[in-house]
Amino acid sequence: MKIFTYPSKTAEKKISSIINRNLTFKKKDIAEVTKIIDSVKKKGDTALIEYVNRFDAPHLTIEELQVSSRELKAALGHVEGSFLRALNRAARQITTFHQQQLQRSWIDTRRAGTILGQMITPVDTVGLYVPGGTGGQTPLVSTVLMGAIPARVAGVNRIVMATPPRRDGTVNPHLLVAAKKAGVTEIYKIGSAWAIGAMAFGTRTIPKADMIVGPGNIYVALAKRIVAGAVGIDMFAGPSEILIVADTTAIPRFIAADLLSQAEHDPLSSAILVTDSIEVATAVESAIDSQLKQLPRGDIARKSIASYGAIFTVPDLECALELANRIAPEHLELQIKDPFACIGRIRNAGAIFLGNYTPESIGDYMAGPNHVLPTGGTARFASALSVDHFVKKTSLIHYTYDAFKREASDTACLARIEGLDAHAMAVQIRIGAPKKQDSV
Repeated sequence: MKIFTYPSKTAEKKISSIINRNLTFKKKDIAEVTKIIDSVKKKGDTALIEYVNRFDAPHLTIEELQVSSRELKAALGHVEGSFLRALNRAARQITTFHQQQLQRSWIDTRRAGTILGQMITPVDTVGLYVPGGTGGQTPLVSTVLMGAIPARVAGVNRIVMATPPRRDGTVNPHLLVAAKKAGVTEIYKIGSAWAIGAMAFGTRTIPKADMIVGPGNIYVALAKRIVAGAVGIDMFAGPSEILIVADTTAIPRFIAADLLSQAEHDPLSSAILVTDSIEVATAVESAIDSQLKQLPRGDIARKSIASYGAIFTVPDLECALELANRIAPEHLELQIKDPFACIGRIRNAGAIFLGNYTPESIGDYMAGPNHVLPTGGTARFASALSVDHFVKKTSLIHYTYDAFKREASDTACLARIEGLDAHAMAVQIRIGAPKKQDSV
């Protein structure tokens, strides 16, 4: 992992290569995914089962696309007690955190003769996409929890999960148990872009969703971009990233492990250390080399570190924090003496991890806040997946005659300024008309 002095021309070049590494789509990928979605939209279940048979489970039938209650019950017998304990703790803590995000509908009557307010209602149906994970052998249980629990807390009645089946037509039992725990109401054995198309437009078997959330490969990401607007989506997610700000109190082997925890995701992942200590920088560089040799996914992490990893040494902590704000990372760790004193200076980050014993990993699985976070610098304007993604805020407006008359001329004035005479007429036609009994 190369060390750069910041600010400098070489550091700027490296930062630019990291910031501009965002996921792009080739024309052939766009054409292929568009074709898949159009096929699902036109042919429905027939297209779905063709794709499932071709790419995942060759013998699965349309009737077997939905996971049965028998399969869900059997799954419990195939998971470990340790998994159930961890799952229960994670689900409980994620639920507790997201319950704090709930907002209430409200009414305001302070202006005489008016009733104004906001009504908050959940969407009817949410589609949750969960990748299979290496042929179903590495189930992404945390994705189930982070997608379904905030939807359930928001009050969504129907949470539909789509995940690719294994070759034999089954779904990893850990995913099934997690889905039931998280409040998923239906599970379908479909993956990739055809799953997104099915949830966006509906088929005879798959219900149409109002909102689709969840990560996936380039085909899933592109499919979500294409259907966005026809259905709501959580965000346009890119490769994972972490930035760690460290001072002389930090522990180099902790930093190295945390950087590698993101680098192992994908060769496009970014892992950055910013420190005011050259001693910490060189110790972390050495620790990374040592720990890489122990990782089963070491080849992936090595490519990520080589392409989009970097250590930046800075003059002081203030400079480090400004660089962090500029990059606006998905995950920001503050491994410094007094991390809480610096919170107010952080403007752009998906999530902030404070102190030497708060690794990003604990946020991914157990702490409670959502791990679906803005990437690619979008933390400048975007937020983590939350209860708010699953609700609608509808304005409520009522005027009595007297309140209307008091504001009518000003309303008509603004309408005429915009050249919208019918808007002005809709106001003026009521002025001087016989007063009717107010409904409220």
